[in-house]
Amino acid sequence: MILIFFLFAAIGLMIGILSGFFGVGGGFILTPVLLLMNTEPITAITISLLYTIGTSFSGMIAHLKLKNLRWKEAVIMGLSGVAATQAANPFVYYLNNNGYDKTVIPVTYILLLSYFAWSLLFRKKKKSIGIKPIKKWAIFLLVLTGAIGGFISTMLGVGGGFIIVPLLISLSDFNPKDAIGTSLLSVLFIVSSGFITYFIKSPIDLSTGAFLIAGGLAGAQAGAYMTAKYEHAEMKLLLGMLYCFTAMSVGMKLIGFEVLGMIILFLFLGLLNMKMAASFITRRNKIRSY
Repeated sequence: MILIFFLFAAIGLMIGILSGFFGVGGGFILTPVLLLMNTEPITAITISLLYTIGTSFSGMIAHLKLKNLRWKEAVIMGLSGVAATQAANPFVYYLNNNGYDKTVIPVTYILLLSYFAWSLLFRKKKKSIGIKPIKKWAIFLLVLTGAIGGFISTMLGVGGGFIIVPLLISLSDFNPKDAIGTSLLSVLFIVSSGFITYFIKSPIDLSTGAFLIAGGLAGAQAGAYMTAKYEHAEMKLLLGMLYCFTAMSVGMKLIGFEVLGMIILFLFLGLLNMKMAASFITRRNKIRSY
């Protein structure tokens, strides 16, 4: 039993580093991991939302210190996202009661992750023509971004950051670091609402979530500070690759290769964490040598 809790703490730490680095809350990685471990979808969603509360708060504090956070935009997205969580919750229970959740949720994951991987890795940014967007449209785009993030958050058990970050970059022209910091605060609104709604309807044992959070809190802080050592283009590349491998692992589960999917995902997550840590240490040593 102690080894199992240690394993969850280690998983929480590893995902927490990526959460703080990419501003995605960590849920979009944790939920597929729990599904690969044959956890019931609603239980996986509830645990993932609880975990994301911890990592989002931790990462948000770090990004606040780094001045990568836009308060007004985060609150607008957070409030629209909270409203959307209440619309998504009955839909998820409908899927669960009719036996569709084990197919619809993984397929939705794959489609969304594949799209955002493509948008980050291959989509070319349009050249600016020097015209600023109309203010009311800017607010509308933020409301839309928050609503999409909130609905998907509650449906898939994610923070919504894995959708909000690329949408802020592509629709609202945020730079990646500001998108990450702002996303984490809006996600905190969204996942808190989503978790409370699920927990009231379907209470779960919180011990697993507690150990995941313990690792995630430390990891999110470390990941957030690593962003200062990376260029925007490099962060987009790494995030796109993360989406690709997560989608691939969920696809393996759908065709009956859960173990292979878990191996693929954990190998990539481990290599990505090691690369980030090695790059951070190398760049810090270079700065000290000057």
